[in-house]
Amino acid sequence: MTTVPDSAVTTVDADLLPLWPASATEPRPGALAVGGVPLAEIADRFATPVYVLDEAEVRDRCRTYRDAFPDAEILYAAKAFLCRAMIHWMNEEGLGLDVCSAGELELAVTTGFPAERIVLHGNAKSPRDLESALRLGVGRIVIDSPSEIARLAAAVGPRGHQKVMVRVVPGISAGGHEKIRTGTEDQKFGISVRDGYAQHAIARILDQPQLELTGLHCHLGSQITGVKPYLTAVRRVVGLMACLHAQHGLVLPELDLGGGHGIAYRPGDKALDLTSLARKVRAGLTEACSAAGLPVPRLIIEPGRAIAGPAGIALYRVLAVKRTGARTYVAVDGGMSDNPRPALYGVRYAPRLIGRRTTAQPALATVVGRHCEAGDVLAADVELPADVRPGDLLAVPVAGAYHLSMASGYNLVGRPPVVAVRDGRARLLVRRESLDDIRSRDVGL
Repeated sequence: MTTVPDSAVTTVDADLLPLWPASATEPRPGALAVGGVPLAEIADRFATPVYVLDEAEVRDRCRTYRDAFPDAEILYAAKAFLCRAMIHWMNEEGLGLDVCSAGELELAVTTGFPAERIVLHGNAKSPRDLESALRLGVGRIVIDSPSEIARLAAAVGPRGHQKVMVRVVPGISAGGHEKIRTGTEDQKFGISVRDGYAQHAIARILDQPQLELTGLHCHLGSQITGVKPYLTAVRRVVGLMACLHAQHGLVLPELDLGGGHGIAYRPGDKALDLTSLARKVRAGLTEACSAAGLPVPRLIIEPGRAIAGPAGIALYRVLAVKRTGARTYVAVDGGMSDNPRPALYGVRYAPRLIGRRTTAQPALATVVGRHCEAGDVLAADVELPADVRPGDLLAVPVAGAYHLSMASGYNLVGRPPVVAVRDGRARLLVRRESLDDIRSRDVGL
């Protein structure tokens, strides 16, 4: 693998810089390298589609969170993207894990991650989820519905002990799309504060001596770019804590504000200001607790997308270019099976031609996938060089979160591999899903 010499490096276009990892360079016009490795060489070595993950960018973002919230517990939201290398990086950077299934939990623990630094979420935890959590000794289980209380208490047993939190619904609408807003009343997550269900559930938990209630949890949604919803959530959840103290003499040591921190996917997109969030949440929490006569609980934050997203790049090979009427379609060798987000949420990206120099003027094109679905559109109406042609490489930045973690087996094309880059070296983290893998699961005739 070729390492890009420092003398040959130039920076990426200024308007695209926020979208690429800090290590991104342009060794020569038309080329692009990340982590000191030319992306075109990664495509040649590992084939396409392929996902590239900048290890240094992931680690730097972990440290940014630790620096912004020095007194808080930072849990990486594993649903954004998880593999064994990612688990090692989180452990080494001092973060905990937020998991949503027995699969995520068992992968983490069998990779060596301490179970006590893991929190298990989920609106409908299966018997296997709870069995795995209790067997492995997970740090906390977040109760999401009243029916979980009796189930969990029975699973723990009269002589057991398990720390729990309660996910409450603060009645706040926030997030980039209606399908990823989880702080409102009319959705599947959490227990409502407004109608009194949360207070009733907490009273039931307090009657279960084997369950130790350590705090309250709320998650407002995803792709939140403003601080105000978090401040509102702090006030409302501390208000509930004050009611619980008055009713039960209860002082809860933890408050989990979830994640959902918005990032930029295209030039000009707004992203959440982490420094402002940390400063204002800290001040708001202190003020609210002081007014309620409560000690300030330890804050827990659950970033996922904001750590993994900007560290990832998706590489695709152009298979066909078709002009239909006034529109140009550029078809690539991946699509909605490895990135369903555009089809689900209308997300837009900023793909870039890499691997060759061109003087052609930019022209509008729609980048589509290879799947038998009209909605398989990766990037609508984006600017690409007018001479884009089959065989070209396209790089899509900000592709590290909710791509492969949401990938499917549509059309049986197989999920792409993941390659990590750092200090001029590339190594395979997750291999490509092969036809043999697909066949091996099909056991009947």
